[in-house]
Amino acid sequence: MAAKAKTAFFCRNCGFESPKWQGKCPSCAEWNTFTEEVIERPDDKEVWKDEKPDKKGNFPLALDEIAAGDIQRIATGDLELNRTLGGGIVPGSLVLVGGEPGIGKSTLMLQLAIELKKLKVLYVSGEESEQQIKMRADRLKGKNANLFISTEVAINKLFKQIKQLGPELVIIDSIQTLVSDFVDSTAGSIAQIKECAGQLMRYAKESNVPVFIIGHINKEGYIAGPKILEHMVDCVLQFEGDRNYTHRILRTIKNRFGSTSEIGIYKMEGDGLQQVNNPSELLITEKEEPLSGVAIAATMEGMRPMLIEVQALVSPAVYGNPQRTATGFDLRRMSMLLAVLEKRGGFAFGNKDVFLNIAGGLRVEDPAIDLSIACALLSSISDIALPLNICFAAEVGLSGELRGVSRIEQRITEAEKLGFDTIYISKHNMKSLNVAKYKIEIKAAGKMEQIYKELFAEG
Repeated sequence: MAAKAKTAFFCRNCGFESPKWQGKCPSCAEWNTFTEEVIERPDDKEVWKDEKPDKKGNFPLALDEIAAGDIQRIATGDLELNRTLGGGIVPGSLVLVGGEPGIGKSTLMLQLAIELKKLKVLYVSGEESEQQIKMRADRLKGKNANLFISTEVAINKLFKQIKQLGPELVIIDSIQTLVSDFVDSTAGSIAQIKECAGQLMRYAKESNVPVFIIGHINKEGYIAGPKILEHMVDCVLQFEGDRNYTHRILRTIKNRFGSTSEIGIYKMEGDGLQQVNNPSELLITEKEEPLSGVAIAATMEGMRPMLIEVQALVSPAVYGNPQRTATGFDLRRMSMLLAVLEKRGGFAFGNKDVFLNIAGGLRVEDPAIDLSIACALLSSISDIALPLNICFAAEVGLSGELRGVSRIEQRITEAEKLGFDTIYISKHNMKSLNVAKYKIEIKAAGKMEQIYKELFAEG
């Protein structure tokens, strides 16, 4: 039996240390905030006292002496995953895939393991048996002779299997099921999760083998995995989605080797997750005739342009206090836009219920959709439908002015590609824009009232 590590209990709120668990923190008086953490491993005792020189020559190097080289990433067959990782899998990286249970994390990782047929892949599952994984692989209609399955949960024994097999990629499903002999606590506890993740990190860096670990998120959002591990790993991918919709979004939360503003979009089908190369078609509802309260916004998610449908409903508040509800958009920003329209345009939103929805279940934070939201609100309160062939890309300021947005060329190109005839933008974006190279009509305005006069006043 291996020697146990020394652990202590720390308050998540104030950091107070205690040798045993307590219900109430004596320092900050918060309840149920103590978590167990490893403070000393048996093999870490007095390591600093070893003053013998390193025979391997592992001595600190000056920055100028380090040779710069391009990282040879491992390209997968999944273009969406490649995009979120920054171009592919980096050798020796530790990647955490987080998300709610049942969202599709295991399906995504098993698809990745099946597609990498040129690599020897070890898929470790502590939640399913070999037969269950085989059934899921058959449902995905994939085969890979270099894919090996293990259900070992003791990390010490798992490393023996890894040493014997010599895999080129390791997938752990999930980190909550692994246990280490150094920690005397149950699987899934904070101490076990941190200890096992630390050992996997050391293995990845020393062997140069990439490791993917899956972590669940509970209702509080921090105990189950990603919130604890995000500072330890190289990359954090958040798998999001609504079970009422078929599409899923893979969002980069942290990435030491690439951008953190990229997303990948998938569609959940009966035979697994399918890549969505053109998400605009998924996020825009096909309509046979114009409807009031609907506007199309040209937005950006990372480096990817998308056109999304904004839906607004404004109705008299007959049930008491007016309601304000926003799905997929910041409620406070919607309130700001309502205040701008009421102050600058004279529209009486104060005694009306306002409901806003981003179609498709997507959550958008791009300020460039301000103009489309304002137009959807005006369309609903005026009961005048906007034409189907127009879209918007501009930020609305507090004085009602239209502000320029970034990457306007990509937004215009995406709108043109999808067959839109007209796009409304801020006049400040026209300074560096070559209008002649676009077939789509580009209309620029400086204030919100100009848009209103052209689209609603004449209607």
